[in-house]
This record gives sequence, C-alpha cells and structure tokens, in this order.
Amino acid sequence: MSPEAARARRIALTGGIATGKSHVRAAFEALGVPTIDADRHARAVVAAGTDGWRAVRARFGDGVIGPDGELDRKRLAAIVFADAEARRDLEAIIHPAVRRAIDAWFASLAAPEVPFGIADIPLLYETGRQAEFDGVIVAACSPDIQLRRLMARDGLTSDDAQQRVRAQLPIEDKARLADWVIRTDGVFEDTTAQVRSIWQLLRARYAPRADGDPR
Repeated sequence: MSPEAARARRIALTGGIATGKSHVRAAFEALGVPTIDADRHARAVVAAGTDGWRAVRARFGDGVIGPDGELDRKRLAAIVFADAEARRDLEAIIHPAVRRAIDAWFASLAAPEVPFGIADIPLLYETGRQAEFDGVIVAACSPDIQLRRLMARDGLTSDDAQQRVRAQLPIEDKARLADWVIRTDGVFEDTTAQVRSIWQLLRARYAPRADGDPR
C-alpha cells in the first residue's frame, strides 16, 4: 500500500458563524467518524495561566480578563470584531497552536482502520488552509437565517450580528469553493440526511476494500 493510501484522509468542515457546523460535526460523530473541533482547542490555548492567555493579556490589557481570571470573551469579541488589526493580532496568538494540535490529531489516526477524519475549522478559507485537506465540507444557510440564529444564540443586536458575519468570508463564497455543501436551512433531519449521504460517499472513496487496497 502506498504512503498516500496508508494515511487517514484529512477532511475539513467549515462554514460561517451560526451556520450549523456543530450539528453537522455531531452528526458525523454519531456515524463513527473521528472529529476535532478547532474552537475547543482555541479556547484551551488561551485558558487562564497559559502562554496564550499571557499573550492576549499583554496585547489587549487587563480589561479582557474576567473576575475569575479567565478571558472575558464578550469583551474581547467586542474589541476584535470592531478592529480588523486587533482581530489579526488575536488570530496570530491562537492559530499556530491550534494548527499544530489539528495536525497532530490527524497524524494520530490509525489508517487504514480509520480511513478519514473531519476537522471543524471555522476560518479555514480565511486562513488559506484549504489546500492542506483532501476535501472540504461547507455547512451553509441563507444569510437571513444565519443572522437570526446568531442573534438568538448570542443575544446580539442586528448590528453586532452583522459585524461578526462580515468579519468572515461570505458563506456563498465558501459554498462555491467547497467539495461538498450541506444546507442547514431546514430541520435537523434534513441536515442529518445530507451528512449521511456525504459519509457514504467518503466511505466509498476512502475506506479500504477487503483486499486491503483503497477504493
């Protein structure tokens, strides 16, 4: 078996803020697909007392530190979504460590028993990482639904929600760049059915046959 066939394939899951990536990732997990959540690692990178936390404090000041010593994420978000340079500075602190964690996780997957894994990376296209993956899935919904979900989920005003959406590449552009698109405008059952279809396609493409050769 070639080295290329022996490695677990790297699939990225992305989309926009509040477009349903978490549900899509959970649906793949329910089908037995290993997944990793970049956001969870991003939070760990800046947990109280870490090097990342100290770097954020040095860049943004004590005003972004809450009474419990953890980052005040709402206060930090208000700063970085209003200032593109501040947002780039925060990303420069967080992204390298998250990238290393994701790369190490993919390397740990035991191919061919695990033919592919999925990494949920919200800013995949914004950071230019799409070429590092064998395929990209985009979770997409209409901009109106995206805004309504974001306002309801995070308690934001319409202006604040639009500011956060504008900080990312438009979801329509991401959908055009994707290998597969999962529409999340409808009910959960519709989204889950699309997940199953793509899971079947990925298994047909990457799971080994009985003779040990990749399909």
